[in-house]
Amino acid sequence: MSQPLFVIEDLHVSVEGNEILKGVNLTVERGEVHALMGPNGSGKSTLAHTLMGHPRFQVTQGRVLLKGKDILSLPTDERARRGMFLAFQYPVEIPGVKVRHFLRMAVKAIKGEEPSVTEFRKQLFEKMALLEMDRSFSERYVNEGFSGGEKKRNEILQLAMLEPEMAVLDETDSGLDIDALRSVANGMNKLAGPHMGMLLITHYQRILNYVDPHFVHVLFGGRIVRSGGIELAQELEAKGYDWIAGEAVT
Repeated sequence: MSQPLFVIEDLHVSVEGNEILKGVNLTVERGEVHALMGPNGSGKSTLAHTLMGHPRFQVTQGRVLLKGKDILSLPTDERARRGMFLAFQYPVEIPGVKVRHFLRMAVKAIKGEEPSVTEFRKQLFEKMALLEMDRSFSERYVNEGFSGGEKKRNEILQLAMLEPEMAVLDETDSGLDIDALRSVANGMNKLAGPHMGMLLITHYQRILNYVDPHFVHVLFGGRIVRSGGIELAQELEAKGYDWIAGEAVT
């Protein structure tokens, strides 16, 4: 029996002495899309940043296994080289750096060798065509003057170019109008496939109208308190999060 792609085991995380995650367990196989939902303050973004090694978040207990290897002791860049990817909730601007230059440097850093100009341009334009993005987008400075939707589409373009094995998308739907949401969700659907696991972290059910997850989990009080299918997300949309508070173990 093959080992799972990605496993979180009894993960406890503190920030400045305050415990935020209190024993998170989750397994993601290749080809699976998991949605992680929860109210503000439940620990969703703490989990995302911990998985990529942000120094502010202190792991006090547990393991995170990628292809059977614990990655918690690794720096962020090494986690990325081993196949991890994080799409940010609030992507930062990088003035003066064109999207295509940024992506070429990122591909070199992750894959260990610099692609030829011809090879890189071919791949970039193929991915942009797949995501229905105009080529002129690659000539703009990273996130400078971008709308909320453009910033999130740029994150999805990075996902397409880096081809990770495990992608974590931290509230990629936040701040998007309905057209931008559809566009970003369409990109996710096109990139999801049998070789990649995806963890979609979201506060609202609305993106799940366009992205069909295999599993939905509810993070509440620092733990995953319920898991199910898309019907769980629909129940949360109808009832809110208060009804599930009693299931959080304190």
